[in-house]
Amino acid sequence: MNSRPAPFDELDRKIVTALMANARTSFAEIGASVGLSSTAVKRRVDRMRDTGVITGFTATVKPSALGWRTEAYVEVYCEGAAPPRRLAEVMRNHPEITAAMTVTGGADALLHVRARDVEHFEEVLERIRIEPFIRKTISVMVLSHLLPESPEAGASQPAPEEDTTRATDVR
Repeated sequence: MNSRPAPFDELDRKIVTALMANARTSFAEIGASVGLSSTAVKRRVDRMRDTGVITGFTATVKPSALGWRTEAYVEVYCEGAAPPRRLAEVMRNHPEITAAMTVTGGADALLHVRARDVEHFEEVLERIRIEPFIRKTISVMVLSHLLPESPEAGASQPAPEEDTTRATDVR
């Protein structure tokens, strides 16, 4: 097995650029634009998938169409040094967190959160804050996207269903 990564040349870059612009573009269309046959494009795409250059194909969806009407970025400040692995483990338990990363600066992590509404966002924030190693959070609500075509403007999953298991009057 060859441990060296496969070369990534200008044709690969053009193919990836075309797929990033529209993942549904056919290999024939890409091939016509970069000067390769559709078979050659497919081989290159397969190689880039095998080597991890291309990690998947997704659809970008208008978040409000999926029930996500509120969006915020949350700075997370931890007590002591919370290991990134532990932060990741906790963040995976919240489907509303669409991205999470450790950062430089005062905060330990930055979260991208989508919620149905402000009340739902507040509930998500409270779930995050109860973690014993979280000292504080600072939230910034998104008002609008200045670059609406950016990946951050889209949604990757539908909003969770309303909790209908709340207590009701029983007679």
